[in-house]
Amino acid sequence: MELIFSIALFAFSSGITPGPNNIMLMSSGVNFGVKRSAPHLLGICLGFPAMVLAIGLGLSTLFKLYPLLHLVIKCVGIAYLLYLAWLIANSSNKLTGKNTPSPLSFIQAVAFQWVNPKGWIMAIGAIATFTTMEQALTPQVFTIAAVFFAVALPCACVWLAFGVALKRILKNQQQQRVFNISMALLLVLSIIPMIAP
Repeated sequence: MELIFSIALFAFSSGITPGPNNIMLMSSGVNFGVKRSAPHLLGICLGFPAMVLAIGLGLSTLFKLYPLLHLVIKCVGIAYLLYLAWLIANSSNKLTGKNTPSPLSFIQAVAFQWVNPKGWIMAIGAIATFTTMEQALTPQVFTIAAVFFAVALPCACVWLAFGVALKRILKNQQQQRVFNISMALLLVLSIIPMIAP
């Protein structure tokens, strides 16, 4: 039970802090509201624990054998985050009369976990920290993934709710434009730890 509490504390502290998923959820809340952002939220909440399982059950061995594969995923991740930042910066709102881009779908949000630098750090850090070679690895990995799943939903809901609350404050096109550009810049800044040596 103590181990589960420690994993939950790690999952909460890493899941509630700003990162690409949370910034995009908040931005989606502002631009699309809760209902249209729900698939995005669920994709994060299910996609990340699935990634923890995959990494914990063998993908990390594959990356050790083929380091180039990890580099390729890292480069794709950077490019995709930059693309998402551009989309967020150029999002219009209903006040303009223009079409707004769609929020991320469930599948897109699940797939995004594989190119999210903060997600990789969290998953690898959790597997490295909370597993031991004295016990069977598979049950430990499933426990970690289950705890992350339990903690992900409330953390993600906080960020989505924050975005929806901001929508009430952002009354005009100019304010929403400033918000979208700010969120895009934060998303770009979140890439720096991934690029820095």
